[in-house]
Amino acid sequence: MSAHGRRGRRGGHGEGSHNDERWLLTYADMITLLMALFMVLFSISSVNISKYQTLQKSLKSAFSGSILPGGRSILQSGSQSTTSHSPATSEIPAIVAPTPNVPRPNVAVPDQQSQTNTGTINQQLNNAMVAAAAGDAEQRDFYRLKAMLDAYARKHGFANEVNTVVARNGLIINVLTDKLLFDSGSATLNPSGMPLLGEVARLLNVDHLHPITVAGNTDNQPIATAQFPNNWVLSAARATSVLLYLRGHGVNEQRLSVAGYAYLHPVASNATAQGRARNRRVEIILQRINPFPTP
Repeated sequence: MSAHGRRGRRGGHGEGSHNDERWLLTYADMITLLMALFMVLFSISSVNISKYQTLQKSLKSAFSGSILPGGRSILQSGSQSTTSHSPATSEIPAIVAPTPNVPRPNVAVPDQQSQTNTGTINQQLNNAMVAAAAGDAEQRDFYRLKAMLDAYARKHGFANEVNTVVARNGLIINVLTDKLLFDSGSATLNPSGMPLLGEVARLLNVDHLHPITVAGNTDNQPIATAQFPNNWVLSAARATSVLLYLRGHGVNEQRLSVAGYAYLHPVASNATAQGRARNRRVEIILQRINPFPTP
């Protein structure tokens, strides 16, 4: 064989051997990539101790020193190899659902001032009820006295001269003056009217509480005498005479008062003689001390 032929065969054998070993390059590249991958995975699994300690301190400050359980285990497991990781031995607390911040209903608690006001209102209501009951009892007493006076006047022939009325201001006893209490133009009591005034005094002494006003009234006819220059003086003088008689028959003088109205409060027309006679009167008023009863 020639030298050229041997070189050709040797050269052909060398090229085939070179092609058969090219897989080693691919294998080497794969090993390199796998090594790089494992290094990346290991770097990801490792914990930066200094950064974690900084995070841990921040959490302590934010949550007043309360750290999630297992923090130390994380620190310890992060510093070890991934092949030696062990499960944390501390028990993980159960997750508690947060309580919703629902506003509580505004329940008014009575303070001392409101309690005082309530007590005052209750006391006022109680006083009103007591006063109403007293007013009803007083009204019944007035009607009882009226019935007794009316019966006495009818029995003794004074029905035309005595008139009793239960009014808003109290029990009013109207006594006509003509031919019973006084003569015309006089303020001196006639004996004929004294028995009637005596009975009035007796009934007024049934109680010792109600104030009594004796009011004199005249007609509109002018009077001008030395003793009574006008109707004002005459009406006041007649009322005073009746008051003194009542005081002399046991009525407490502290309950008595006198008034003279002249012709300003007529109960009939002064245009007729009959009307003027009705206006000449003395009123004995047993004054009301309790509220007027409502219907």
